[in-house]
Amino acid sequence: MSMQFGYVSPEQIMKDRADYARKGIARSRSVVVLQYADGILFVAENPSPSLHKISEIYDRIAFAAVGKYNEFENLRQAGVRMADLRGYAFDRVDVSGRALANIYAQTLGTIFTQDPKAYEVELVVAEVGSGEEGDEIYRITYDGSVWGETGFTVMGGPAEQVANYVKERFEQSASLEGALRLAVDSLSRDNGGEPRQLETSLLEVAVLDRHRQRRTFRRIRGAKLDALLGRSGADQAGQSSDSGQSGRSDEASESTDD
Repeated sequence: MSMQFGYVSPEQIMKDRADYARKGIARSRSVVVLQYADGILFVAENPSPSLHKISEIYDRIAFAAVGKYNEFENLRQAGVRMADLRGYAFDRVDVSGRALANIYAQTLGTIFTQDPKAYEVELVVAEVGSGEEGDEIYRITYDGSVWGETGFTVMGGPAEQVANYVKERFEQSASLEGALRLAVDSLSRDNGGEPRQLETSLLEVAVLDRHRQRRTFRRIRGAKLDALLGRSGADQAGQSSDSGQSGRSDEASESTDD
């Protein structure tokens, strides 16, 4: 029996797509998502001030992603539209992080199996509850797999290495300052060697604050971020001046791939 020229088995196709997606995600910079006493914290190394990895989806729901910016931005916008439509048609309390995570999983699973190219993205959908026991964190991978995480999760870059560092030091019900410093420390050690000094200008930080009314998402920037990390604005200005050229170079590459 003759075999059609150029035949590739379905197993090999799926393996090639998975390898392709994993390599793209591994080239991105890591994102850390973890619970703290008053909500859920998101921290990413991101040199771009305008291309966000962390965003609000709805009142108590946020989105974080790594990988190809144009791909995960399309997913984010679709999630916002879906949440707005459901909240308008029914009630705002009917919009849940679990439902959004399931929709993202179905979308990524369909793309992975049917499209010629898999999306090089990994997502987190998190919903803050009225108490710590009500917090929900879902990680969705490029092939549509969904993982319900407890306490924290890490994605992108050397995720396993960063996650191991967080796991060894994670404390339930930590303060915002303690959780933030742990996240930044873990990101500064992602090269396997001596820790780097991550300037606050290279950090994207946001929280879902369970004590805020209705819209719980807020970004933490500038002087507030410096204060939480125990840094002075003058120190940061000096560091930014010393490494300004390299920062601009990183931002140019990040705008397309991360």
